[in-house]
Amino acid sequence: MASSLFLLLDDIASVLDDVSTMTQVAVKKTAGVLGDDLALNAKQVTGVNPARELAVVWAVARGSALNKAILVPAALAVSWLAPWAVTPLLMAGGAYLCFEGAEKILHHLTHRRGHAPHPAESARDAGSSHAVVRPGNESERVSGAIRTDFILSAEIIVITLGVVASQPLVTQVGVLVAISAAMTIGVYGLVAAIVKLDDLGAWLATRRAPVAAALGRAIVASAPWLMRALSIAGTIAMFLVGGGIIAHGIPVVHHAVADLAGPACGLAGPWAAVLSLVAEGAIGLGVGLALAGVVEPARRLVGGGSGA
Repeated sequence: MASSLFLLLDDIASVLDDVSTMTQVAVKKTAGVLGDDLALNAKQVTGVNPARELAVVWAVARGSALNKAILVPAALAVSWLAPWAVTPLLMAGGAYLCFEGAEKILHHLTHRRGHAPHPAESARDAGSSHAVVRPGNESERVSGAIRTDFILSAEIIVITLGVVASQPLVTQVGVLVAISAAMTIGVYGLVAAIVKLDDLGAWLATRRAPVAAALGRAIVASAPWLMRALSIAGTIAMFLVGGGIIAHGIPVVHHAVADLAGPACGLAGPWAAVLSLVAEGAIGLGVGLALAGVVEPARRLVGGGSGA
């Protein structure tokens, strides 16, 4: 009886060790997407009423946890029953990200040409981290952030699944759960810290210590610029992630990008990686603009027809 218990404990320890090792490998492979996830989600909170920032982050984090509770078993089921469907599903999600990024750019350009934006959007475009967003817009923003999180989470989970594909089922489940928990807590913890950075600066600015007060004033002054930078980075990330998914899903495009950023151009190391990212971002931008060129007129047509 005692020997059976020791064998069981040894098996559990072996599985946990495998899960830990494979999780570290998966984190390295998904680090880039996690960075994009952070930029995109911090961007979604830009412009929210300061009193509602943490509530919005918490709402998106709950939605993200639900996304992963759906995606982990779904990914395991799809990889087992229909592995051929993984790539098309990812590409559809990537195309949606590209379209969303293009919509944001076109929306901004429309405002720049003289169309009066909503006051909250105007303040957000000016880089204010304290722009007030109406409750209706807040719920829309949370829904949009959760949809975007779903696509990025799906990519991270599929990448992780590829890392552990040859492992036993219990190891696969353990690694997927560990990655899901780590990315949810880590990403949204950092997002919460970023959006409350200006509050930290305001608190430090009231301290008696000159160094703390100076640091606080610097944080307050830089916070709007940081939020605007995150907003821009989040939009760029949509094209990079979406374009990367599409490029990797179409072998001809993938090989063309590899040739463009590879030895054929005499590039290697970080320069090749940068050129590859630029190429994937350009693909994402092109796909997004093409989709927007189809979807936006269709929306106007449907809207005009419904209003007649």
